[in-house]
Amino acid sequence: MPLDQQLILKQAFSILNELGLDGLTLRRLASRLGVQAPAIYWHFKDKQELLDKMATQVFREALQESPRFDAMEAWQDWALNYCLGLRRTLLRYREGAKMFSGTYLTDDELYAPMEARLMKLTSAGFSLRQSVLGLSTLYCFSVGFVIEEQATILAQQEKNPRYELAHRNARIDKMKHPLAHAAGKEIFTDYDSRFVAGVNLVITGIASLLPFPGAV
Repeated sequence: MPLDQQLILKQAFSILNELGLDGLTLRRLASRLGVQAPAIYWHFKDKQELLDKMATQVFREALQESPRFDAMEAWQDWALNYCLGLRRTLLRYREGAKMFSGTYLTDDELYAPMEARLMKLTSAGFSLRQSVLGLSTLYCFSVGFVIEEQATILAQQEKNPRYELAHRNARIDKMKHPLAHAAGKEIFTDYDSRFVAGVNLVITGIASLLPFPGAV
């Protein structure tokens, strides 16, 4: 089969899911594809360019996961659904959020959905600066939350024993640090509800920027 970017990306995601981000090397990728490393460099000049393409593909998937854009939908509902779709997509891949973070999206067509998201917020009464701040904060919270969430998971969704609640509790003197001890249950369990609560906290903060009370 002729080597092309899509074939390379498919194998790269396979290695990512099997071995994690550190295990994804161009040398290993070439070996899996049965080619010499220069064949990979013909399509990607380095690992960062490969990760940029992978992140772009993941972001397209996240956009496809999002509900159809509805001009009548309240911006708060839209913002929550946007974050839920992004988290859901990143969780499909081992260390998906870590891979995604800090990359450069390579598809200029992604500016169209960005325009729609900013339009949603500016139409609600936010300035462009406030809209960019709100959107970037929602994005950063979602990606950062999933980075921390996925740090507790190994391959095949196996929990990382270092983050097991019992292991953490055994390290903390409950008498000296009762709140820190009790906080473990809040930090390392029930990720779904904590994510929604966190997004809603961000949304509440964004809403405070509206120029007059009750703006929607």
